[in-house]
Amino acid sequence: MLLSVVIPVFNEAMTLPIMLERLAKALSELDWEVVFVNDGSTDSSLEVLQLAAMMDGRVKVLSFPRNFGHQAAITAGLDFAQGDAVVVMDADLQDPPEILPQMLSLLQKGYDVVSPQRVSREGDTFFKRWTAAIFYRLMASMADGHLTADVGDFRLFSRRAVLAIRSFREQHRFMRGLVGWLGLKEAVMPFERQPRAAGETKYPLIKMLRFAWTAISSFSALPLRLSTAAGVLLSCGGFLYLFRVVYLALWTKETVPGWASVVVLQCIFSGIILLALGMIGDYVARNYEESKGRPLYIVTDAFNLQPPDNGVPRASILAEADLLKVSAPKDSDREPALMITRFGRRAGRGSL
Repeated sequence: MLLSVVIPVFNEAMTLPIMLERLAKALSELDWEVVFVNDGSTDSSLEVLQLAAMMDGRVKVLSFPRNFGHQAAITAGLDFAQGDAVVVMDADLQDPPEILPQMLSLLQKGYDVVSPQRVSREGDTFFKRWTAAIFYRLMASMADGHLTADVGDFRLFSRRAVLAIRSFREQHRFMRGLVGWLGLKEAVMPFERQPRAAGETKYPLIKMLRFAWTAISSFSALPLRLSTAAGVLLSCGGFLYLFRVVYLALWTKETVPGWASVVVLQCIFSGIILLALGMIGDYVARNYEESKGRPLYIVTDAFNLQPPDNGVPRASILAEADLLKVSAPKDSDREPALMITRFGRRAGRGSL
């Protein structure tokens, strides 16, 4: 059984050598390949990966010309992975490679998805742990219970699960929700998440909020329903206030309250209206972007990879005509033979 490991990479030059060493050690008894997806890194990540690909034919590399996002990078890795089983994990070593054999043993028992569940989050702040807990509970309720709490993108898939996931080609992607939506047989395996090996998190607060909104809007119309409910409640409150004003004006000698209350109510109503319009506008904008049918990602550089036989829908593979092919020798002591063709120049942006 061939195990493919898909690893999105964005400015992880410091952690990649450690990741490669630990990965090779953890999978020493298995037949494996690793597909790194360079998501527009601005550091030396691509050069590190290029050198690794030249040294070992099992190291495969895709490179984007710019940052298309973590979910698009995962999608590209799944599109090109050739394994009978495919695992998705991050390059920062918070997802320990040492548990991959245990995950694979669970998959061989008949499961289509093996999902490591975080029982601890070392290195995370209290605020991040608290907001993550709220997010997972909220999304689980919105996704009809299909989202497993404290399970991220670190997952192992059977071949048929990968083929099913490949059929989803929407622009705004939330992979955890797509996996849950499939409803395939899933095994949940607790593990302790480690702190980052080096570098800084690629998901600061603003990016996390944007990711959360993508998840919510991709799988639920609940925000629109909440805005409708808020509109109904405020309208009822407005009518009750109107009845009070009429009562005070006609049946009592009490003066109707002045402008302060009117201004407050006007601000509340206006805020709710603008919020609802903003939500509707965002949903419409997402439909507009989907209607364009633009590629989910663009591949400009590739090493040790063959393009999928049936092509890749909604993706632009500019390097498809001359993807590098490096044949890994059976004798590990021999260096792999290289065939390097890159638009009439040697491989990579620099010389190695």
